[in-house]
Amino acid sequence: MAVHNHPQRHLGFRLPSRHRAEAVPQAADTATATVTGAHVLAGLRLLTGFVFLWAFLDKTFGFGYATPAGKGWIDGGSPTRGFLSSVAAGPLESTFHDWAGAGWADWLFMLGLLGIGLALVSGVALRLTAVAGTAMMALMWMAEWPPAKHLSDGSLSMSTNPFADYHLIYAVVLIALAAAGAGATWGLGKVWARLPVVSRNRWLL
Repeated sequence: MAVHNHPQRHLGFRLPSRHRAEAVPQAADTATATVTGAHVLAGLRLLTGFVFLWAFLDKTFGFGYATPAGKGWIDGGSPTRGFLSSVAAGPLESTFHDWAGAGWADWLFMLGLLGIGLALVSGVALRLTAVAGTAMMALMWMAEWPPAKHLSDGSLSMSTNPFADYHLIYAVVLIALAAAGAGATWGLGKVWARLPVVSRNRWLL
């Protein structure tokens, strides 16, 4: 008796693949998380930019916050004299005292605040901003010198942490914003990146 092998007929019905069913929601979740992350970084960038811009404006015009009215830079006051002359700890104490109130120090400090603030708010040149901002924060960290338990006059420094203070936090934030390209959302980062000079010199991003 001959046995005939009939080809199996495949009906047009298949159970839905669990892997395929889960792939779409996972992709959507990933996209949502990416957009949310971009918005969070953009908000952090704008907030940090305002910190630097406000410091520049207050020191320039003396709004009565950190800088008393009538003591602003525009009134002849020095943005660096008060802070640097009060340095009372660390290996660069005498150096900072020499710099206090110097014209070049005032200009560098104020231009740094303005440049960093504008770059962060607009979302351009974040790599340069990270370098300049980190250098500024490092100098301010050394001026306050958190490792010191006592000041040069023997009094307690009131330092709450020997290493991590807000200057370090700001520096890390600036580096993170530059590394993440946070200027593309709510900023001019994409327009900036398309400029010919920036396209040829990627360190300007």
